[in-house]
Amino acid sequence: MGIDLKAGGRRTGHKSSTKVIKTQNPYNRLLIKLYKFLSRRTDSKFCSVVLKRLHMSKVNNPPIGIYRLSKYMTNKEDKIAVIVGKVTDDVRMMDDKVPKLTVCALGFTETARSRIVAAGGECITFDQLALRAPTGSNTVLIRGPTSRKALAHFGHRTTVNNPHTHDGVKPYVRSKGRKFEKARGRRKSRGFKV
Repeated sequence: MGIDLKAGGRRTGHKSSTKVIKTQNPYNRLLIKLYKFLSRRTDSKFCSVVLKRLHMSKVNNPPIGIYRLSKYMTNKEDKIAVIVGKVTDDVRMMDDKVPKLTVCALGFTETARSRIVAAGGECITFDQLALRAPTGSNTVLIRGPTSRKALAHFGHRTTVNNPHTHDGVKPYVRSKGRKFEKARGRRKSRGFKV
């Protein structure tokens, strides 16, 4: 039995997303050129990861707030925080709690930038970073929180042998209630419980 090519067995149009630059932003296009060169000419894993993330769509490059950023950078104040995305402000954070950080990102909201600068830190761009640390030495690569709703549903399936392969994976349920998703896998009396 072969594949029915007519009925959708032939995968076409699935070229690598890094082959063609999709973004129309001229600055991002130049950054992709720069990091493509750096990842080719240096053996730096950092440059290739940054390049991969520059190609990502907006939904896969979630922003990060300064509270989360400062939490990730505790005891690493001497290093440069690198975020391939936007840095946003967090009103829940007091002004005196913002640490002195050097942050490199694709963009900053006005308030986030002013608060980082007021704390004695600095906000730099990726081309400035390429001059300071072309191979990503002394940097910390950070991501924002996964923002898509669909991501809550992703993960491994659970089995009787290993019920905890991926706890906290949200099932696709028609409704939440007594009659829904309450059998095997949800009660000890019905095989196993997650």
